[in-house]
This record gives sequence, structure tokens and C-alpha cells, in this order.
Amino acid sequence: MASKKDYFGLEPLVSLILAIIPFTSWICGAITRLQEGKIVAFIVRLIGGFTVVWVLDLIFMVLNKRICRILNI
Repeated sequence: MASKKDYFGLEPLVSLILAIIPFTSWICGAITRLQEGKIVAFIVRLIGGFTVVWVLDLIFMVLNKRICRILNI
């Protein structure tokens, strides 16, 4: 069963594959932050923090098996 820790509650391996591809990481990350009600994180994801957040997502996915949750605003 899927956990609610990653993109859309998908398995960690599937979320890692989606996080590796920049465009899908950007889209999935923005939608996930919007669904969680994290408007500031959504705006940062859409406007300029894409590269930094993308790298952080990859690092957290490899080390912790879950996406980055730094912006809990």
C-alpha cells in the first residue's frame, strides 16, 4: 500500500523516478505542495526555486526515501 509521504502517495521508487526527471519533478512537486495547502512552497516551486528544490528532492529521496519537506509554510 502506498504511503502519503511521496508524490501523490506513490511508492518511493516511483517518486524517485518522477523526481529524477526535471519537468515531472517540477509539476508533481508543485501539485503536491498545492494539495497540502502549502501556498508559499507552491509559489517558490513555480517561480525561482526550482533548481534548488529539485536537487534537495533528489537528495532527500535517495537518503530518506521521501521528498523534501523543508518549506512547511
